[in-house]
Amino acid sequence: MAYRALALDLDGTLLVGEELPAENVRALREARDAGYRILIATARWRQMALGIAEEIGVADPVIACSGAQVYDPALGKDVFDERLPADFTEELFALCDANRCIATVTFSDRSLVKLDGGPGALNLPDLEWTPALTGAEPSLPRVAAIQGSAVVARIRCELAPKYAGAVHIADSIGPNGKIILTATGANASKGHALRAACRHMGIGAEQVVAFGDAENDIEMFNAAGASVAMGQADEATRRAATFVSSPNTEGGVARAVERLLREGRL
Repeated sequence: MAYRALALDLDGTLLVGEELPAENVRALREARDAGYRILIATARWRQMALGIAEEIGVADPVIACSGAQVYDPALGKDVFDERLPADFTEELFALCDANRCIATVTFSDRSLVKLDGGPGALNLPDLEWTPALTGAEPSLPRVAAIQGSAVVARIRCELAPKYAGAVHIADSIGPNGKIILTATGANASKGHALRAACRHMGIGAEQVVAFGDAENDIEMFNAAGASVAMGQADEATRRAATFVSSPNTEGGVARAVERLLREGRL
């Protein structure tokens, strides 16, 4: 198989905490120069993905919001856009507003976070603090990312069964290594988004090597022609991959990319 693109998760994969290791940048620039398209595929917002792509020196489409959005920076517009259902959103926001949690929700151009401590608790410039999610933004969200064991348990117990088939709920790994529950519309996943990005670029998804470390990367693994799990990933994610690399803290992305460039396979 002649691979033509790499799709890379951020947290726990390409990044170590909030840092982009120099060895990953170097390996991906070598892949870019060898003709590979480089797609960032993250649960986080578009602006974050575009910033990482700029650091690497690529301008390919980015998969954001856990697969609810594919954005082409060359065109300045979305080529894939899925939203959470209105009734689910209403119940989710009410649950988050009434309970202690950290809820980060990405809409069309804004990412709001509801957490205790006020706006001074934020350390990311792309996020806006809000005291409550209900009524804070008129558009429907693309993705909601929730931290807080009690609220997450209630979402899984109360909302997940009620909205099965309409909402996709999965675990992702945050920059601090903690599990974060992510919710998107049923047609939004990194797998669906990867296929949409490939159609837009005129290549087959089977020509992509996907990199990830968590449950929400598995559908991207299934869509791609080959897949690389980081060494610290959970068992299910490692089992779903065609190759298991070193942990992200030990250059897992760089080692796999170097092997791919050297041998043409994994």
